[in-house]
Amino acid sequence: MRRLLPVAVCAAALTAVPRAGHAQNGLPAADRALARAIYEELIETNTTHSTGSTTDAAEKMAARFRAAGFPAEDVVVLEPYPGKGNLVVRYRGSGARRPILLLAHLDVVEARREDWSVDPFTFLERDGYYYGRGTTDDKAMAAIFVANFLRYRREGFVPDRDLILALTADEEGGDHDGVDWLLQNRRALVDAAFALNEGGGGQLRDGKRLLNEIQTTEKVYQTFTLEIRNPGGHSSLPRADNAIYQLAHALTRIEQYRFPVRLNETTRAFFSRMAAVEGGTVGDDMKAVAGPSPDPAAVERLATSPYYNAQLRTTCVATMLDAGHAENALPQLAQATVNCRLLPGESPDAIRDTLRRVIADSGIAVTPVGIARPSDPSPLTPEVLGATEQVTEQMWPGVPVVPTMVSGATDGLYLRNAGIPTYGVSGLFEDINDTRAHGKDERLGVTSFHEGQEFLYRLVRALSARPTP
Repeated sequence: MRRLLPVAVCAAALTAVPRAGHAQNGLPAADRALARAIYEELIETNTTHSTGSTTDAAEKMAARFRAAGFPAEDVVVLEPYPGKGNLVVRYRGSGARRPILLLAHLDVVEARREDWSVDPFTFLERDGYYYGRGTTDDKAMAAIFVANFLRYRREGFVPDRDLILALTADEEGGDHDGVDWLLQNRRALVDAAFALNEGGGGQLRDGKRLLNEIQTTEKVYQTFTLEIRNPGGHSSLPRADNAIYQLAHALTRIEQYRFPVRLNETTRAFFSRMAAVEGGTVGDDMKAVAGPSPDPAAVERLATSPYYNAQLRTTCVATMLDAGHAENALPQLAQATVNCRLLPGESPDAIRDTLRRVIADSGIAVTPVGIARPSDPSPLTPEVLGATEQVTEQMWPGVPVVPTMVSGATDGLYLRNAGIPTYGVSGLFEDINDTRAHGKDERLGVTSFHEGQEFLYRLVRALSARPTP
């Protein structure tokens, strides 16, 4: 998964990005080289659902930990299904506090060589970028966590809590989701006070930093099928109740409907902090929306941005159509797929009922596809938010930390439902106008990767080493 990013942010809050190719913010050259080598090994290991194996990637990473002297009982590869392996590594601390779980998924979306200008499964460094399927989603975080664990061990770091690394299968697709399986079958291996995951990151525009995100919640994925049946007939004798027209009218009503605005702790904080980043009239509108009673006019202006609109309300949109069976016959069946992204806490049944009311046509059946998996937002605790702000200010002075709700989905929902608060934070900065996750020529800036490496190294230390009184 990768978050969707806004395209308009004020330049007043920007800071320049250093040139690629130089160690930044104290990252030792040896650790930079190690992370790059791990990254390359992961990218060049095919972990797609169709032809790849996350087990291969998990075993390769496990071999690195064993070679570094990690006890065998603390390096576990679990394969609930052939080719769907998960790696769990425990870095032992003093046990003064409950563990932190560091999560990254090993699987990647499909990639065809003919669709890319480079080989998606050959790691390539070119023009200041690392190329390859998974460079942003999610093998950068996987490589960084592995490299940082090895660095902690070399440095003799003793955290005040265990650190647990889980590199998992089937986040992108497939029937053997690693996180869900681990929670149901090996809960003790991954149980933690909270988790750090994908879902948040830094935003760049024109080579300058805008903000650093911390994702605390995500929308709920629920698809519905709209279906109408009709006796049909000969196309030379049109009838008033044409199934295609009826379905088209229903979709138009859905297009025109706006779900109510409802903010939660995260989205209220998002608009409040983004107001200072945006400034001007957009910033004023954000302040007006973040208040106890969102201003309707400000809502309408912000809603012209798909990204901001998705932060404000539940959305439902038509994504697929199927109708008719012959060009000279009246349609006997018309179907549409409508994909909804629900705000946390909203009932899928209530959204289904809303769609039926909006359509206002009893002849059209509205049926959910699959079972929605809601999850409650993780609290914005001072421990996690404060550490993120501290490290962000150390590395990129003046760059604000902004809580976000992603409109996509991550494995964090399984953890939240299991009572493990989960925070998407990476320190990996990407250009808001050129995000390529799941797409052609996926890439991540060389500087962004290695600065994210140092950011996560410092953040995990800050969260696992209490300052000396």
